[in-house]
Amino acid sequence: MEAVKIMPCLDMKNGRVVKGVHFVDLTDAGDPVENAVYYEKEGAHELAMLDIAATVENRATRLEWVRNVSSVISIPLTVGGGIASLEDIRLVLDAGADTVSMNSAAVKNPELVRKAAETFGSERITVAIDARRNQELPSGFELVVSGGTRPVGRDAVEWARQCEDFGAGVILPTSMDGDGTQEGYDIPFTKAISSAVHVPVIASGGAGTLEHFYEAVTEGGADILLAASVFHFRRFRIGEVADYLRGRGIVVA
Repeated sequence: MEAVKIMPCLDMKNGRVVKGVHFVDLTDAGDPVENAVYYEKEGAHELAMLDIAATVENRATRLEWVRNVSSVISIPLTVGGGIASLEDIRLVLDAGADTVSMNSAAVKNPELVRKAAETFGSERITVAIDARRNQELPSGFELVVSGGTRPVGRDAVEWARQCEDFGAGVILPTSMDGDGTQEGYDIPFTKAISSAVHVPVIASGGAGTLEHFYEAVTEGGADILLAASVFHFRRFRIGEVADYLRGRGIVVA
């Protein structure tokens, strides 16, 4: 097994870090630059920054947010939200991101994933997959787009396979059923994705205890552990999570 990485996530709206439950009821979680500096000092292996309102507001990611955060850290930065074209990707990478994360635009135009991987390299292309439970679909998980507001009637696990075929270098599945609840990652969903693809999978949505991080690796098959609420509100420090995992036999980067 590859060494597991820990990835705090800055959900951005109106220039501030926010955190909600099931993608709504947002609470302010501080300044993005201050958070980024803190997390690098804490030992984060990577950082994610998601402009959660970009797609809903039909606009591109705020590049100044990317520049401000990327300028104060040296760890890899993944940026998502409102990325809908090769030009959007180029601008975000030029602003200092190491990787871009696409979601709704990839569903709308799957060829964008293929072209992006060919143009910028698979290692710089992450596809985020939001889903909710729907037993009418083969895997039991339905793809949801537009910031979690619109189900599209497609199987989320099959979509993950297609994204890997198109050249995506990382898959970031988030369960709307678990997001922000701190009741645990959606292990069945994470496992369904990690079993279906060969690229790294980021566990996302719902971490609330140290055990949850361990389960995401051992039961969910995750390679990267993304969390927001527990880090933003200082329920756990990153080093605490890393030490716990190492104490239970997990190799941490």
